[in-house]
Formats: sequence, C-alpha cells, structure tokens
Amino acid sequence: MTTAVAARTWRPAAGQLLPLLLAGALVLTAIAYPLTSGDARDAVSWTIVVLGSLLSVVHAGLSRGARTAAGLLLLVAVAAIAFESIGLATGFPYGSYEYSDVLGPTLLGVPFLVPLAWLMMAWPSWVLADRLVRPVRPERRRPARIAWAAGIFAAWDVVLDPQMVQAGYWTWAHPDPGLPGIDTVPLTNLAGWSFAGLVLMTLLDRLAARSPAPPRIGDAAPLLALGWMTLGGALAHAGWLGLPGSAAWGGALGAAVLVVLAVQHRRASRR
Repeated sequence: MTTAVAARTWRPAAGQLLPLLLAGALVLTAIAYPLTSGDARDAVSWTIVVLGSLLSVVHAGLSRGARTAAGLLLLVAVAAIAFESIGLATGFPYGSYEYSDVLGPTLLGVPFLVPLAWLMMAWPSWVLADRLVRPVRPERRRPARIAWAAGIFAAWDVVLDPQMVQAGYWTWAHPDPGLPGIDTVPLTNLAGWSFAGLVLMTLLDRLAARSPAPPRIGDAAPLLALGWMTLGGALAHAGWLGLPGSAAWGGALGAAVLVVLAVQHRRASRR
C-alpha cells in the first residue's frame, strides 16, 4: 500500500521534472544569446527555438495526453507554413518581408526554424490565457481564452521580431510606420500576428478541449519559458542588444499580465 501511494505521488513529480528541465535549459541558453555573436549566436538562436518547441510538445503531452501533443505539432506546423508562405508571396497579412539564407533549408520559402518558433510561442500563450480566464464565467471563458491567447501570441512577437531583424534573419520592405520606439518592424506585422493568432488559437482551443481535464501536471514550465523570453528578453534588449524600444514594450506588456495575475490571486485569496 505504501509503495502504491509513493508511486502515485512520484508520477506527477517525475512528469513535471522534464518540462522544468527543458525550461531551465531554455532560460540558460537565452541568457547566452546577448553574450555571443556571429555563428555562435546563430547556434544559440537555433538551440532556443528547438528547446522551446520541444518544451511545448512535451508539456502538452504530459499534461493533456499524446493526442494533444501530436495535434499541437501538426496544427502549428500547418498553420505556420500556410500563413508564412502566403505572407511571403503576397504580403498578407504581415506586410512585405523576406528571409535571409542564414536560417537554412526552407519549405515553400519558409525556413524550418519558423514553424518551430511558432510552436515555441503558441502553446505557452494558450496555457497563460487558460490561467487568465479562470475567473471568467464558464459561458464566456472560451472566447476570452482565445482572445487572450491571440493577444499574448502577438505581444511576444513585439519583443522577438526586432531582435531577429537585428540578427539579419529577415528584413521588412516597408518598416514604417511601426510601434513607437521600434523602427525596423511595421505595424502591419502586429496586425498580421493578431489575425494569425486568432485563427491558430481558435483551432488550438478546440484541440485542447478534447484532452483530459484537469491537466495531469502543472503549467510552471511553459509559463517560466514565456515569462523569461518576454521579460528577460526585454532586459537583454535594454542592456546588451541596443533595442530600448522593444525593451520598453516587452517590459510594459509583461508587467500588465503580471498585474492581472496578481489581482486575480488577491481576489481568490479573499474568498
């Protein structure tokens, strides 16, 4: 009997450990990004994206089952290639841009790294949105979750896109007008990410709704990755990368979410 109880308590802990290890490795690798340059920085970028995408799939599988993990991988890959290939060919919905050869092999003009980056961003965005809508009435929870997830997905790119342009991974044909303080990325990109995010998160929400409830493990790992890539990224932009505009936006957006979470926690603790 003691052995059975120990097994039941160990399995969740063991299941939580792997995502946390991946999140920790992601954070450490992200710290190395502003401290490197040239080919070493390119290798760090690839490592960050691979770790982030692996974290998303592993956490989805351990928390909501293998079918959810497989569906997440397929859904994000198809959505990323579809939106990005259309964007490259037509300029819709992001604006006119092109990738450099640094990112390596492509499919329909889309570097393999790009769907992995979408995967890294999409799942933590949905997980955070799921947490943010817990106080919302059940009948309003799904549209609120989709809206939050799409907004977080787009906001994350506000920090990442100027960094990637600075690294030479892609360039915009018409970067103006942009957000105040960001003169290398057009506002059309934010609009495009918001639109793509709404489509992707609507589909992802339906996928996650079919998974077992409640989740089998907690969401600390994807939230740690999301928090560090946003707030830690803002710190790197301000202190090392010379990107004060995106640093300010990243700090403001990250702080806004933290305030919402703090208010929710305070209200819940009063009940």
